[in-house]
Amino acid sequence: MKNLVEVRKIGSLATVSIDRPERMNAVDLAAWRQLTTVFEAVNEDPDIRCVVLRGAGERSFAAGADITEFSLERSNAAQGALYDATMRRALEAVAACPHPVIAQIYGPCVGAGLELAAQCDLRLSSRSGRFGVPVGRIAVTMTLPELATVQRLIGPARMLEILLEARVFGADEALAMGLVHRVVDDAMLQEEVAATAARIMTNAPLVNRRHKAFVRRAMLETPFTADEETLAYDCLATDDHREGMAAFAEKRAARFTGR
Repeated sequence: MKNLVEVRKIGSLATVSIDRPERMNAVDLAAWRQLTTVFEAVNEDPDIRCVVLRGAGERSFAAGADITEFSLERSNAAQGALYDATMRRALEAVAACPHPVIAQIYGPCVGAGLELAAQCDLRLSSRSGRFGVPVGRIAVTMTLPELATVQRLIGPARMLEILLEARVFGADEALAMGLVHRVVDDAMLQEEVAATAARIMTNAPLVNRRHKAFVRRAMLETPFTADEETLAYDCLATDDHREGMAAFAEKRAARFTGR
């Protein structure tokens, strides 16, 4: 079977690519399964400090789920539940990644593609980026877990606008909504993503991972426990903390090891 999801690791940076350019990187069931497998492996690799998630080429991030297989794989409620369970495992694997994840977005990032990008920590778009959830046009309802993930980024008013109008809109509007963090010219996107990843990887990796977990925990509307509040002090016993303090005193760049 062809690898529909490719992973390339250079140093501490892993790049995960959905490789279906002939379908504008629309994700079919096989690709959802491979995406789960790839991210489960990435998530367990302690040497990784940052992940870039992208579509192959420079034409599309992911033009949604592959609708051409819906008549066979998602034509009734029972099939829909099975299909979404497979898709959701992939989305959850991306969301569960302990390393910072950057979505690198060219062209269409719609439907399930937008749901996938919403699992990432940072979303950087080219000016060719196109966004939306036009499922109302094919009488498909966006499921609650995926709706909630996107809605957390933009709020219920914008979420209703996206769903009820079912239109596809440009990168500047996505930026104004809060769907993406930055928009750059297409020719500059790869450079901007590389620079962003480099800034992330300059920091202590254990602290980056802890901050990811803290931000997610802070979204829950429950009081913090005493044990949770003391988790921030774990870093003080690490080699990286000692290295960071020494580097600061010596006015040099820190050399973090993740220990």
